[in-house]
Amino acid sequence: MPPQPDPADPHWLSQARAGDASAFDRLVAPYRRPLHTHCYRMLGSPHDADDALQEALLAGWRGLASFEGRSALGTWLYQISTHVCLRLISQRPRRIESPDHGPSFHTTADLGQMVTGPVWLEPLSDDETPGNGDAHEDPADALARRQSVALAFVAALQHLPATQRAVLLLRDVLEYSAAEAAGMLGTSVASVNSALQRAQKTVKDKTPAVSQAAELQSLGEGGLDKLLGAFVNAWESRNIEELVRLFTEDARFTMPPLPAWFDGRAFVRKFIAERVFATPWRVLPLRANGQVGFACYMKPEGGDRFRLGAITLLSLRAGRIAGLHSFLDPAVHRRFGLADEIL
Repeated sequence: MPPQPDPADPHWLSQARAGDASAFDRLVAPYRRPLHTHCYRMLGSPHDADDALQEALLAGWRGLASFEGRSALGTWLYQISTHVCLRLISQRPRRIESPDHGPSFHTTADLGQMVTGPVWLEPLSDDETPGNGDAHEDPADALARRQSVALAFVAALQHLPATQRAVLLLRDVLEYSAAEAAGMLGTSVASVNSALQRAQKTVKDKTPAVSQAAELQSLGEGGLDKLLGAFVNAWESRNIEELVRLFTEDARFTMPPLPAWFDGRAFVRKFIAERVFATPWRVLPLRANGQVGFACYMKPEGGDRFRLGAITLLSLRAGRIAGLHSFLDPAVHRRFGLADEIL
């Protein structure tokens, strides 16, 4: 659902139209985080979403005189942000996951050269998503919020043509009507309905039948604590057999910006045993994209401290780990405000 703050305060709207930038900031403040999350879904990167949001708010500031109040302020801002994202999509490569880049690896000696640049799908910290941590949030709304930022969902969106991506988000995530979406995109209701049907089919084909939010709900707090506790114990003790017992048969391990990824429990086991567990680790819990994960710290040979090496998100299925999505880019790490080293 789009945010539903109070209608734009006439006083602050009048002041903003008169050139008061602080008044404009007060008007748009309730929308900043929801708009950023919308741009993230469109673009697949919180850093790209930063750029889009900045450009959209600048366009809103410059074009405030054209806002006549016939639609909600939020709708107007979403319209501007969506068009900014559509333009950026036309200028930048789409964000991908490791399987989109190339085939899985079967050996661990050479993991390839880092593939740099704005290429990879990036995680979004739960601290940056609207509604997170709201004790009064309706459970159904919380479930929908987590589903709408799940890695698999955002990754599937990147496979859609830009307009289909926008239509799906406006209709199914933000819950605008077909007529409202058509007005925001400058197209017809028929075109919106057609694009939505095609987009829904693609996303359904590219996402798990059960969302991560539903998997977490099914597992329950007790079951999740047990699973994560077993994962931490096995990882930090480098107990490969205990760790592998937690994986599904078709588990995957990815590690962008390295091109290497491993498909299937046997190959994931081989990689962890031969490369990952060659060094001691400490892991600290975190959440991103509505999913559970860890900040992973490794101790270099001869070192006395553990250094941040990866942010790893887990994908769960039926109480087991089906995916380890490990992000190695320091720019991604900085987004989470983590310590570079721990004892």
